[in-house]
Amino acid sequence: MLAEFRPDKAAYWRSHLVIAVAGGVIAGLVLIVMANPDPWVGPVAAFAALALRGWYLQSEVLGMTWTLTDRRLILPGGRVFRLNRITKVRKFLSDVQIITLDGDKHLIRYPADAGAVVAAIETARTGRRP
Repeated sequence: MLAEFRPDKAAYWRSHLVIAVAGGVIAGLVLIVMANPDPWVGPVAAFAALALRGWYLQSEVLGMTWTLTDRRLILPGGRVFRLNRITKVRKFLSDVQIITLDGDKHLIRYPADAGAVVAAIETARTGRRP
């Protein structure tokens, strides 16, 4: 085993906050366009919904582990990809996207440092720094 990647709690909540703000702005604007007399309800509802979702899924998501060996990347749930079958590893927003030769796309969600995860996988794949 070369490394284990686990979701970071701060990154998890930061991501939910960004989505809640974006959703709140959109919901508020839609209510304004619809001439709703209470457009503040949109942002409040978006924030409440994302907070509830985040709280509900937190234990499941933060319990996931991705394991990197010298030959494989093992995903949560036991799915395995050989490193020589991975064609691309890149940052995708605050996550890490992995693309395989078959076109499968997977995310390593909520890493504390996505750049470090990309570097570790690229180093294992190629034997050198990306």
